[in-house]
Amino acid sequence: MTHRDSGRPARWWVGIDGGGTSTRALVADAEGRILGRGESGASALGQGAEQAWRHIADAISRAEVPGLLLQDCALGLGLSGTGVGSQLQAFVAADPGVARFSLVTDGLAALLGAHGGEPGALLISGTGSVAEALLPDGSRRMTGGWGWQIGDEGSGAWLGQQAMKLAHAAYDDRTEAGPLVQAVWRQAGSTREALLEFCAHAGQAGYAGLAPLVFEHEAADPAAARLLDEAARALEALAAAVHPTLPVVLAGSIALRLAGRFQPALLARRVEPRADAARGALWLIQQQGTRSA
Repeated sequence: MTHRDSGRPARWWVGIDGGGTSTRALVADAEGRILGRGESGASALGQGAEQAWRHIADAISRAEVPGLLLQDCALGLGLSGTGVGSQLQAFVAADPGVARFSLVTDGLAALLGAHGGEPGALLISGTGSVAEALLPDGSRRMTGGWGWQIGDEGSGAWLGQQAMKLAHAAYDDRTEAGPLVQAVWRQAGSTREALLEFCAHAGQAGYAGLAPLVFEHEAADPAAARLLDEAARALEALAAAVHPTLPVVLAGSIALRLAGRFQPALLARRVEPRADAARGALWLIQQQGTRSA
């Protein structure tokens, strides 16, 4: 965890859940009363520190709390990309002058919210994928979360990459151009030049934007159905590796949509979340404030 304190008193307490697609803010007062929620664009650190802070500030402003100023806020930040030292340092250096903040991974914030700070596991698959667990002895464990460029199996970005690989193969006549491939060509382009251009600039969010096509065509295209099965098996492996028996919460749009494909071993462990990642991040900064008092 990274913590910074300006020494100024905080008037507002804010939980932030930031990933590769969106940023959600939950604003409370010093007594813990929830005053508003706001949402903005991506704040994953891999997409740049300036963008992350801009979207954090925008999400907070969209909570529409009268009189709220960023410099009066104590932020609990659960952000994607904190494991890369250079990204973390750039984000801390770009601090716009908030009263204080505590920064952890988006997975840990979601884990704290999901189980109310008690032992349990969390399997997240949205734009990216990761599994985290808070163990009975108080230690934490993480599996996956290696980033969309090389990992994040079973995530939206991964599904989009696999769909694009099929589109490449079909262009080369190495596989059939089924409904999924045709949909990718309509969205990204059907020439070699257009496909190369898309891949050069897509990034995490761009590939994740292709993931809905896989779900849309699963009934009509065996290739799409196979990709969804592969994604489900990859996520099951993450959940088993992080801890084999702890209760597990599913989070993220992809994990929730794939729930019907999971095997009984995982489904038997599934429980409903107590709260979301923004609430977990808010709980984190509230706990830090209690310790500082």
